[in-house]
Amino acid sequence: HQIEGNNINSDWWEWEANKPKGRELPKNPSGIACDSYNRYEEDFDLCEQMHNNAVRFSVEWARIEPEQGRFDKKEIEHYKKVIRAAKDRGLKTIVTLHHFTNPNWFAKKGGWVNSESPEYFKKYAQVCAKEFGHLADMFVTINEPQVLASIAYLVGLWPPQKHNPIESLLVQINFMRAHRAAYAAIKRLSDIPTGIVSNIIWFDTTPKSNFLDKLASKILFFFNTDFFLWPIRNKTDFIGLNYYFTSKLQNLKLAPDTNFYSDIGWWINPEGIKHILLFLKKYNKPVYITENGLSDGEDSLRSWSIREHLVEIWKAIQSGVDVKGYFHWSLMDNYEWHQGYKPKFGLIEVDRENNLERKPRKSFYYYSQICKNNGVDLENVTEEEVSTLD
Repeated sequence: HQIEGNNINSDWWEWEANKPKGRELPKNPSGIACDSYNRYEEDFDLCEQMHNNAVRFSVEWARIEPEQGRFDKKEIEHYKKVIRAAKDRGLKTIVTLHHFTNPNWFAKKGGWVNSESPEYFKKYAQVCAKEFGHLADMFVTINEPQVLASIAYLVGLWPPQKHNPIESLLVQINFMRAHRAAYAAIKRLSDIPTGIVSNIIWFDTTPKSNFLDKLASKILFFFNTDFFLWPIRNKTDFIGLNYYFTSKLQNLKLAPDTNFYSDIGWWINPEGIKHILLFLKKYNKPVYITENGLSDGEDSLRSWSIREHLVEIWKAIQSGVDVKGYFHWSLMDNYEWHQGYKPKFGLIEVDRENNLERKPRKSFYYYSQICKNNGVDLENVTEEEVSTLD
């Protein structure tokens, strides 16, 4: 939905068209997005140019199963071509089966609140395993299930725009059930490594924080991690970690910090990723950093952020965490959900006024050297990099 464009059979497409309450950018629906449905080869060429050896992308449930029980052969063949195009460029493929959007028919049946939702998802996962399991290198069942449960069913910013803590909890439980069911269904058909992706915030305190702040930070971190991951620990081959920011608590409020912030107000704290990785070590599972980045329209912090996060990841590896890979978010600017096209997460600018032309930023070339060398050179840093990093 964020890059392909024209996801017409999804709940998000209908929601955007109806311009519901609470939408920040009603004049800016996803539309054609980055037109990656048609330009995926161009995008993979850029990945190859950047010396990437793997790529992570989603297949769209609403395209593959536009009506309940009807699986679109044309769309299945399209995604086979996408996977083959990546592999032709030497890119391993991590294919995500669900990334926030749902088929309209599924949403009209109650979406993830419906007790039958795990069964619906399992049938879709079975088809994906049958059709893509021999082509893709890895599967992710669900991307950030707790984020969707929170923002769509508690905060109310995303469809179906609910403010119901009970439903939010129920959605998380159904996501757990759906992951377990999908994992079992996939494994019956394929031995492809299959995992889950979780967005994890590092919660910290300040020297002025009190006992309640420290307690609250531990509770929030628990609900952000073990609450979901522990029940599925035996039904995942790896853990995908999405890390963007740290939140500090003081007097039971978010405390401002003097360090770097992204364009959308997230505190960029590279050390947080190390703390989370050390925490995840107890699961004894391979970990992939499946998303890490920041909105930075000026491209002034991105190279620094990449470098410093990779250094902290390296520290975690030295402490025994089995980190297998890193995927920067994102390859290019895209549709950032309720915030539309305003955030600029891309290593590549997408010129929306000029036929969606892809324009690599300076950070693209910086990251390209890291990928080429398979590491960060801590000794030989150019003067330009020093001015960026200091």
